[in-house]
Amino acid sequence: MKRFPGSAQAAVGGVSLTIAEGEFFALLGPSGCGKTTLLRMLAGFETPDEGRILIDGADMTGVPPYDRPVNMMFQSYALFPHMSVAENVGFGLKQEKLPRSEIAARVAAMLDLVKLTRHAGRRPAQLSGGERQRVALARALVKEPKLLLLDEPLAALDRKLREETRFELVRIQQRVGITFLVVTHDQEEALSMAQRVAVMNEGLIAQLGSPREVYEHPQSRFVAEFIGGVNLFAGCVVGHDGRMLTVSCAEAEAMFAVEYAERLATGAEVTLALRPEKLEVSPQPRPELPNRLSGMVRAVAFRGEASSCEVELPGGKMLRITFPNAARAVSGLKAGDAVWLGFAAGASVVLPS
Repeated sequence: MKRFPGSAQAAVGGVSLTIAEGEFFALLGPSGCGKTTLLRMLAGFETPDEGRILIDGADMTGVPPYDRPVNMMFQSYALFPHMSVAENVGFGLKQEKLPRSEIAARVAAMLDLVKLTRHAGRRPAQLSGGERQRVALARALVKEPKLLLLDEPLAALDRKLREETRFELVRIQQRVGITFLVVTHDQEEALSMAQRVAVMNEGLIAQLGSPREVYEHPQSRFVAEFIGGVNLFAGCVVGHDGRMLTVSCAEAEAMFAVEYAERLATGAEVTLALRPEKLEVSPQPRPELPNRLSGMVRAVAFRGEASSCEVELPGGKMLRITFPNAARAVSGLKAGDAVWLGFAAGASVVLPS
């Protein structure tokens, strides 16, 4: 736990977390949720008010940052502008007074890993943003820490380069086998790189699981809304039959048949969370889908491989739908079109209120 002076709420609450050796792990959450404070406690820049931090079984209480088996890659990269790429990468090893031959060998191996061998003599100002990011990564990895902390590592890159670098980071992590812990507010970044994701909110872990688990099966309204796009329906349980619930939704003017593993009493208030890609749009109602709604297209946004559209229901509720542009039945969809929406019984997630 960590509470800063003058703050009524703990920056990090009662968080209990185990990260496996060699795992690529992500702390994900909005600004102010506590993820950066937790990262700084792991690095030794902040001291917990309560609790312990163990790294490879060793208690880090009272251990200064420079004596921890941890290295950190900062968002700004913090490269020395007057040093070459090779000198930046080898700086930490030089501070440890390792033999020159060992420094040269480890720096060469690391530059080869991040594909910067031919840039070894350049200075940071002569590099692109993506290249500077790889220099910072190489400098953090060359000391062979047990844990590498990455603070918003891709924030300074443009969108295309971020996408390319995500795959590069995963490839490098798999090759070196070092535990990576990345802190980010970017959902796509966390879901595409990490093996497990901890979604944080107000100093606590709201949900922990694989990227697929937290996306497909959010356990709270906060996680459902924060991870990707979502359509939410407030409703009331009016019937149940085994794993099937019948939910009345006044704002959609509809009855929905949905799957739910637990038994809920009639009258229980629930929220249905439905991802935009789970809604199917068509010119005519599809009888094979148990849940069907009519609506009017209000806007369509072309995104390359897919498109998004907003559909207004008769009662005024707006829904967002995402569909691949290869789907010929809806490829010509435009504002003003009357459409039908449908979804399967297992497509939504039931969130008890």
